[in-house]
Order: sequence, then structure tokens, then C-alpha cells
Amino acid sequence: MLDGLKLNAVTLSPALIRPQVLFEDVARAVTRIRQGVRKTGLSKSYWLSEICGCEVYLKHELRQFTGSFKERGARNALECLSEEQSKVGVIAASAGNHALALAWHGKQMGIPVTVLMPTLAPLAKVSRCRAFGANVVIHGANIGEAKLLAETDPEFAGLQYINGYDDPEIVAGAGTMGLEILEQLPEADFVIIPCGGAGLLAGSALAIKTLKPTCHVIGVEPKRCASFLAALEAGEPVAAPTTPTLADGLAVPTVGGNAFLVAREYADDIEQVGEHEIALAMLRLIESEKLVVEGGGAAGLAAILPGGPLHHKVQGKRVVVPLCGGNIDTTTLGRVIDRGLAADERLVRFVAQVSDQPGGIAGLTKLLADEGGSIKDIYHERAWLQTSISNVQAKVILETTGKEHADRIKDKLEEKYAICWQPTTALDNEDPIDVYSHESEPAQPKVSACLP
Repeated sequence: MLDGLKLNAVTLSPALIRPQVLFEDVARAVTRIRQGVRKTGLSKSYWLSEICGCEVYLKHELRQFTGSFKERGARNALECLSEEQSKVGVIAASAGNHALALAWHGKQMGIPVTVLMPTLAPLAKVSRCRAFGANVVIHGANIGEAKLLAETDPEFAGLQYINGYDDPEIVAGAGTMGLEILEQLPEADFVIIPCGGAGLLAGSALAIKTLKPTCHVIGVEPKRCASFLAALEAGEPVAAPTTPTLADGLAVPTVGGNAFLVAREYADDIEQVGEHEIALAMLRLIESEKLVVEGGGAAGLAAILPGGPLHHKVQGKRVVVPLCGGNIDTTTLGRVIDRGLAADERLVRFVAQVSDQPGGIAGLTKLLADEGGSIKDIYHERAWLQTSISNVQAKVILETTGKEHADRIKDKLEEKYAICWQPTTALDNEDPIDVYSHESEPAQPKVSACLP
């Protein structure tokens, strides 16, 4: 499917010839996991449908006991172990959700579980794994480094490694979500699936396209770890450049070989989203649906919101968006909300040049109050202004109701003050991976007070 969409010619490595996961494997997984994994709901979102211009249906995978879809593959993999291996135990490398799923179902089935988690793993996920009785080892900057230790350290000899996105049993288990989606919404036009190691994309695309070839299945990965796109360009899984991302659960440097083959054959396309879109999607879910969804789980919605890479493609269609996980640190959530508000222009910043005489700052704050803006922070600076000695710079962070309100305040300010609206620095977008191609250039202020 992806051959003609992303590349004109892709040569697969000789080792990557035929997928090891078939539709029959997904069908068998449904029976295996039935007693241990929840069938999650699918609901239409009125507000998100209005915002996105299509019928948006949310698949609530964050309602699994451990908070993510990973339980499907984990339970299926554990059910497939031999009796002897079940006594010895299993090991896995995971940023959190796969580790949580294995730890929980291992506890339920009496199977010892060891998980290696990279340093970027959210603290909430680490503590819950320990609470489920798993042996937790923190190692490496990413999943790849944690996986290398799990596979090479003699301390873990005898434990069966369960790859959270590539083992055939994991891919088949993940595919059960695709079967549920078609059972709940047979008329679905699009299913937009977050992609990290590509296991969920592979399994779900296999299930959906087998039963309904006309349904478009599209993967979405973070720009800061575009490992599936890197695999497509190379013709086989390769390590992709990776930097920290809000979608930490999707930060898999190298997609799985089995998952890549299956997803490449059955998925229709792959898109990337940036931190800006992910933060905004998380904010929309909190406000519109009262749902706290982690960054990776919100990646699908990020792609279809206005400004997202799939927004225009899905207009008027029935679109299913799996909310793949809801495990996020509270401290991270607070920062994400602020970033989402800034992306939505409900939190703006500007610099205004005002009189240093009594009442100068008061005049500025009165104008903002009269226009309905709420000052979140204000800083007043004298030393680095090189114009009139009687002027100062007021640096303001302001809460507004949205872009239209912010623009109205900006226009009022420019009638009276020299301002720099939404000033940026080189540090704001220092990482080139963080450049969003769909964004327009920032508007230039009529009068700039940014520089001395």
C-alpha cells in the first residue's frame, strides 16, 4: 500500500520478504484475550467533529485497566507461552505502556516479569509497574538502549524477550482493536492510528483492510522520531534520529521488522506531527471530552485537527481515532496544557514600550482589562532599552479567549504603543526537527520594540 504513496521504488532487504502475521492470527487472538482484556467503547464526539469538519469517533483504549491498548498484545503473548517458560518468566524493554501491560497480566497469570525502562519513561508508569510486582530496571536514553541490555546481559538469561511492537503475538493482539472498530462502526472511512514501533498500525491495518479494503488506514508518528518514514526510505527498519517528544510512547528509534512488513503492505499512508499539534490535541481532548490522554495517544487526533497534515483529506468523512493511552505524569500535563494554550493563542506574549512616568504601566494594564485580557505575568525592564530614557519595556504574558480576541487586543495596543507581538528567539525552535511545514511565517509587528 505504501509503495506508491511514499516512495517510487523501495527495495526490501532479503531478510524481509514475507510478513509473519496473518489475519488468522488476529482472529485467534480475539479468543485468547477475551477473558483478560476489555472491549473498549467507541463514541462519536460532537465538539471534535465540529472542529475537524468530519465525523470523529473516539476508540477509548485508555480505558483498559493499565491505561493503554498494549494489554491486547501483552495478554496474547503471555497466553502463548509454554508452561515451562511461564514459570521462568519474561523480559521486555518499554517506555511504560508495554511494561505496565506485561506487569499487570503477568501478575494475573502468575508469570514473573522483568521490564527495562529508559530514563525518559514517565514516573507514573515506572511506579505502577513496581506496584504490579514487576522487576523494574532503569537503563538507557531510549527504548533501543534498554532493549540492547535486555538481550545481552547474562543476568537476564533464560527470560523470554517480548518485543512490545514486533513479536507476531504482539502484532496479532494489537490487531484485535481493528476488528472491534469495524464491528462497532462498519461504515468507517478512515482509521488514524498512532505509530511508534508500528505494531498497532500493522495489526489493525491487517485486520481492517482484510475485512474492508475501502477503509483508509493511516499511521501518524512524531516528527521527533519518524522511524517508520526512515524505514520506508531505507527499504528496511533503520535507526531514526530521535529527540525527546511529548509522544514519549511513540519514541521508538527503529520500527519492528515484522510490524514494518505488515504495515507497509496494508496501511495506506504515514504522516508526521510536531509537538505543537500534539499539545493542542491533548488540550482539545481535555476540554471537549474531559479525557486526559498522553501525547502518543493523542497523535491521531493531532493529524486531523485544523493545521494537521490530514485535516483536508478527511473532510466530511467518518473517522475513527484510537486514544491509545492515558498514562501521563501530572507535572508533564501542566506543561502540556500551557503549550496547548499558547498554540491556540489563548496564551500570548508581547513586549510594549511604555512611559516610565507614574501611571505608564497602569495605562497599559487598563487597556488590557478594558479589552478583556487577563495578565498572567508582567515584567518591566529599563536597563537594555536604548531609546528615550523616559521609556521602559513591559514584557507581558496574557490570557485571551482565542485568536480573534488576541488579534483585537493587538490592534488596540498598536494604536497607542510600540509593540512586538509574540516575539521569538533562536531558542524557541532550536531543534530543526521541530519546524512545522504547514505553519505560516509569523506576522511582523507594525512597530517593533523587541530590540534596543
